Order: sequence, then C-alpha cells, then structure tokens
Amino acid sequence: MLGEKEHRKWKFADVGQWLKNAFFAMLKGEFLLRLNISKYFIHIIYTFFLFWVSIWLSLKIEKTMTRVEENRKALQDMEIYHAQKTVELVSLGRMSKVEKMLQDQGSTLAMPTKPADRIK
Repeated sequence: MLGEKEHRKWKFADVGQWLKNAFFAMLKGEFLLRLNISKYFIHIIYTFFLFWVSIWLSLKIEKTMTRVEENRKALQDMEIYHAQKTVELVSLGRMSKVEKMLQDQGSTLAMPTKPADRIK
C-alpha cells in the first residue's frame, strides 16, 4: 500500500535534517523552487529592495542628524565666545569712562601697565 515514508509522522529529530536540506537548497539556489514560491519571486525582490532603501535612508538620516548636532554644539560654542567678547568690549568701554571720570576729578589712578604680581 503506502510506503514507510508516507506513514511516518513528523518527529523532532527531523528538524536537523530539514535545516540541512534547506541550507543546501539555499546554496544551490533551489530554496524558493522547493517551497513553490517561484511565481512570487518579483515580489520578494521588490520587498528586499524596499527594505534596503529603508535601511539606507535611515543611515543617511542618522548621519545628517549627527552632523546637525555637531553643528548645534559648535554654534553654542560660538554664541558663548561672542557673549564673552561682547562682555569684554562693554567692560573696556566702562573702564575708559571710569578712567576719564577719575582724570576729570584730578586723580592719578590709571589702568595698570603690567599684570599684578602674585605673592606666595
């Protein structure tokens, strides 16, 4: 009647043989043919293409966002530097006003010509 293979039921030990057959079928290029999915081959290629484009765009977006963050940090550093220079400029303007006011009052006090000495 029916052969022994047709009566045989599935066993857990068959998984290893199935994986081995599937691996060799992939190496030979017969995997899709064995699964009888050859008519959907174009759809599979299209799906993989969409996945590839999605991954590629994600990487490009990540690279752009990294560059934006680096530029934002550089911009913050430049804003801090600009604020420091503005403060220095304003303070120089005030020092000259104070020095002029002191000269108008007849004081001999002036800006130091050398830096202060440190006492240890």
